[in-house]
Amino acid sequence: SKYPYFCNLFVLRTLSTSDDVEDRETEKGRLEEAYEKCDRDLDELIVQHYTELTTAIRTYQSITERITNSRNKIKQVKENLLSCKMLLHCKRDELRKLWIEGIEHKHVLNLLDEIENIKQVPQKLEQCMASKHYLNATDMLVSAVDSLEGPLLQVEGLSDLRLELHSKKMNMHLVLIDELHRHLYIKSTNRVGQRNKEKGRISSLVKDASSVPLMDVTNLSTPRKFLETSQFSTPGSASMRETSLLEIKEDMELDPEENSTVFMGILIKGLAKLKKIPETVKAIQDRLEQELKQIVKRSTTQVADNGYQRGENLSQENQPR
Repeated sequence: SKYPYFCNLFVLRTLSTSDDVEDRETEKGRLEEAYEKCDRDLDELIVQHYTELTTAIRTYQSITERITNSRNKIKQVKENLLSCKMLLHCKRDELRKLWIEGIEHKHVLNLLDEIENIKQVPQKLEQCMASKHYLNATDMLVSAVDSLEGPLLQVEGLSDLRLELHSKKMNMHLVLIDELHRHLYIKSTNRVGQRNKEKGRISSLVKDASSVPLMDVTNLSTPRKFLETSQFSTPGSASMRETSLLEIKEDMELDPEENSTVFMGILIKGLAKLKKIPETVKAIQDRLEQELKQIVKRSTTQVADNGYQRGENLSQENQPR
């Protein structure tokens, strides 16, 4: 038949509804004419839209091919993932072993770096002690000893270095206490003596024999003023005093003894890091009487020397040519 199968069914159903043969023929002719007209219209539309139709068909074919290829690729990816999953499941214990070994190697590398840094501690410590940067030296020494007695305790090659640094840590506080006493008793009184000498020179220049140089220390920065609450906090605020001490930092570029008050704060902070504050307090108490006697002795000597020098100057001035 020239018409599709479903069209033939439609024609048969339409013709079967009529009992007259003539009506059937008439209906058949009408249907054939309608089908022929539909074919002609369809051919005309195809001719008119041939380019668009061809492009649409090609695009549809391309999309169909791409969808088919994508499905095949997805299927292949799923198969590969399943295969990888099976292989990983089979190699799980080996992968875990390799992961643990990687962590161990990383830890060993960190220990080796730490060992290299610790080996340089004695040289750096000597440099800091020579330049009197005691806070940096204390931090370095405490950190090195903690590492040597902690994570690196089982390293036999560091036993000599461990004993050396431990011995230096045990004696470090003695150096800091001596420096603290030097600034607390000697350097502070030296400033007073220097001011006394300057007044003595001025009085000798003006030839005022009746005036005696006075030791004016009211405006002098003394160690006691470092502990006064008015300088760092409100009266009675102990926490602010502790905070101010903790905030003290050591400048490696400056002379550490330029500011005696800050230098003593650095020494106290270093002693605190060494956990030697009780020993420091005891040493200060034990040496207090001796140091005060030395201050009196030095002051007496300075006053006597100054008076003797003034007497010599006056006697020379009264002599004839």
